[in-house]
Amino acid sequence: MPPNAHRLAAPSDGPATLAASHPSAAPEPAEPAAPETAETAPSRPRDRAERRRGRLAWAIVAAALPTLMTALDSLVMTFALPDIRGDLDATVTQLQWFVNAYTLVLATLILPAAALGNLLGRRRVFLWGVALFTLASAGAALSSTSGALIAARVVQGAGGAAITTLSLTHLADAVPTRLRELAIGIWGGVNGLGVAAGPIIGGAVVEDLDWSFIFWINVPIGVVCVALGLRFLGESPRRPRSMDAPGILLGAGFVFPFTWALVEGPQRGWGDRLTIGCFGVSAASLILFLLHEGGAREPYMPLRLFRDRRFALVNAATALFSAGVFGTVFFISQYLQIGLGYGTLESGVRATPWTMLPMAVAPVAGVLSRRFGTRAVLVAGMGLQTLALVSFAFVVPNSTDYATFVVPMAVAGVGMGLSVAPLAAGALAGITRADRAVASGINSTVRQLGTATGIALCTAVFTAFGRYAPGQGFVDGLTPCLWVCAGILAAAGLCVLAMPKRTEPNA
Repeated sequence: MPPNAHRLAAPSDGPATLAASHPSAAPEPAEPAAPETAETAPSRPRDRAERRRGRLAWAIVAAALPTLMTALDSLVMTFALPDIRGDLDATVTQLQWFVNAYTLVLATLILPAAALGNLLGRRRVFLWGVALFTLASAGAALSSTSGALIAARVVQGAGGAAITTLSLTHLADAVPTRLRELAIGIWGGVNGLGVAAGPIIGGAVVEDLDWSFIFWINVPIGVVCVALGLRFLGESPRRPRSMDAPGILLGAGFVFPFTWALVEGPQRGWGDRLTIGCFGVSAASLILFLLHEGGAREPYMPLRLFRDRRFALVNAATALFSAGVFGTVFFISQYLQIGLGYGTLESGVRATPWTMLPMAVAPVAGVLSRRFGTRAVLVAGMGLQTLALVSFAFVVPNSTDYATFVVPMAVAGVGMGLSVAPLAAGALAGITRADRAVASGINSTVRQLGTATGIALCTAVFTAFGRYAPGQGFVDGLTPCLWVCAGILAAAGLCVLAMPKRTEPNA
């Protein structure tokens, strides 16, 4: 109940009340008061219910809106790279680090941010993350050198990690169980809006605006998010416990070199000593991490969560889904420009059947999950995604007419909308409130690793069969990528089919 709700529910001190309790206060008789009716005296319990619903709606907005910034930042940056290179005289290596610095830090700090939220309070760490991301965005917009921009992107990644892992946790904490799937569907719609707007904003920046606009746009959004969070998000109970520093360091020792090797491997070569060395360090860190967490008294990532078959399978499906979808998006978005000859903004607009539909479908997916179960909705989503990629694999070698791509894009968009929010909801189903932050962090981490793996795998396949140039060479590389990604999504579908049909409600 909102603060001072008992005052709001009390009868108002109107003239009739004063006259009844203090006769001397009414020196002359007043006209008889009209009897209260449903029209003249609204039901006070109904007023309280409406206030609760209003506060709940604002809490959902406060938790979901910051993800718009992180979703935008993941895509829009790539479209502005040519302009940034000209203004900052950046090298090709620096261009890569404008993107990779953010990705590496974000993936590495997701789970530590969840642990910090449990220790210091989730709202506090979440809003710190929003403020840090906002300030770093302003710093990136003001950057006059490549080094300054890379540093700002590192700080953005740190703030984005707190947003990514704790936004979903706040949603789960703020809404009752019966509305959780709908709320997570709205969260997925906001993410979908970021994905959809990224190519369009990026294209507009390249053609009509200064590249700094892609960062300035985050500043007003961030200020609003902090204000909403302070007003409508509740603080979680703190859990006084050690931070499990060895576990955090070993976890970072797995995620950072693994992600680095994935993003740098295509450029350096998979046989490069540094690439192989990073994979080796990552593997050793993972083994030590599992051994440590299995024996720790207070592990920051409880391995018992993976004994739940549903939790293990939904995270496997998340990783495979992210790899298949974003590996495809990475090359299809470029094919619109290189293969079909559209400009940057034209390509962004023509990708909207794929990028806009998830925004509309995600909230509906939440309702459908509540009615039919998460597993059934995910089966439909994965099936549509796989069908769309198989269609792309047939269309790309045989047609350069954009119209032939619209239906597969729309099918892919619906499939994505039916998958993103239910995967996130499935990762939290049956998880106690105390474990929600780390469960959300695990799901976000495997999503990031899946995306990086999918792009790296598709890049390796593309370079083995094709070449990055207009004409048949690009088609020869893209076609096997599409078949590989379709197979990955089919594997994600098998993971979903192996999940239990129904899950227990969240504690």
